[in-house]
Amino acid sequence: MKSFDIRTKIYFGENALDRLTDLPYKKAFIITDPFVAKSGMLQMVTLRLNDGYTEFEIFSDIVPDPPIEKILAGVKAMIKYDPDVVITIGGGSAIDSAKAIREFAIRATKKDVALIAIPTTSGTGSEVTAFAVVTDPSKDIKYPLVSDSMLPTEAILDAALVKSVPANVTADTGMDVLTHAIEAYVSINNNEFSAALAEKAIEICGTFLLRSYLDNNDTHARQKMHVASCLAGLAFNSASLGLNHGAAHALGGKFHIPHGRANAMLLPHIIEFNSGINKHSKSQKEYPKCVEKYVNVAKLLGVNNFNEITTIRALVGWIQFMMKEMNIPISVSQCGIDKEEYFDAIDSMAEKAIADACTATNPRVPTKQDVVGILERLYE
Repeated sequence: MKSFDIRTKIYFGENALDRLTDLPYKKAFIITDPFVAKSGMLQMVTLRLNDGYTEFEIFSDIVPDPPIEKILAGVKAMIKYDPDVVITIGGGSAIDSAKAIREFAIRATKKDVALIAIPTTSGTGSEVTAFAVVTDPSKDIKYPLVSDSMLPTEAILDAALVKSVPANVTADTGMDVLTHAIEAYVSINNNEFSAALAEKAIEICGTFLLRSYLDNNDTHARQKMHVASCLAGLAFNSASLGLNHGAAHALGGKFHIPHGRANAMLLPHIIEFNSGINKHSKSQKEYPKCVEKYVNVAKLLGVNNFNEITTIRALVGWIQFMMKEMNIPISVSQCGIDKEEYFDAIDSMAEKAIADACTATNPRVPTKQDVVGILERLYE
């Protein structure tokens, strides 16, 4: 038996932030990062809370790839303030931090506290998922946390918050959306509901990602990508992800490559591995089930080709084209990482990728040697 539900209430469209003027909560603990705290984006939240007579305290000690010690500091601050709602505004790191902070705080206090997530980037989909990723810097490991209790109560998608996002962040997060959607689509846990959400997210990426990158004043494209991020998040919250994310967590944990960028760099290699396109003959008639899924992805992106293998090669080519158009490195060497240091770390990264919870739902079961080969090819 399978099940599908959406527990997070989503507010979207023009003036979605106005939801904050009518909250049923009286004491809010705001979790954000220093950039948002100093920008006008945080004021867009606090002014509305003032209008709604909601008290608040701000915790902004958040950094990318949230380390465990920052989470613990947030837990202490939240318990001391004793709010009835946590409001988090920011990118994936802020939202993931808020999820973890709230989770550990309510376990300690046994008090039910609502969570409202307001993303300022269009990428992680974290505002509607039960996932969060925290980092242990001492071990260079990113840990995916998964629990239904971390699902936000509400999500607010307002394109006004993503208008000023720099082009490079738009590129990285946009490719993260595409990776979420594709991995959920081919996951062994995929279902009709997750597939429908993933297909729509892929279609939107094909039409609006490059537009959003090229012009941050293209509000329509930005709003579409904001919605696509949420759709992809709903898809993988149901179907989970795969080796692409497992390897990206290991790669990002070791070399601090932004998460969306690591996913983008790995995506062509993972598609080739999962579909086995380098092993099939031209006369082959039967392929792994995920090949049909990848062909559907190619069709959604308008790159359908002569047969299954040429279509998947066209899909890989389209992804690499998008990366080049958006100035995303296609290899680790382009990130300025020392070759010797990288190859010394491959064995350890491969082990971490295999052990990662996301890898368990990959459509093809990888061996450690498979992952080593992928990481070796990724350098050049």
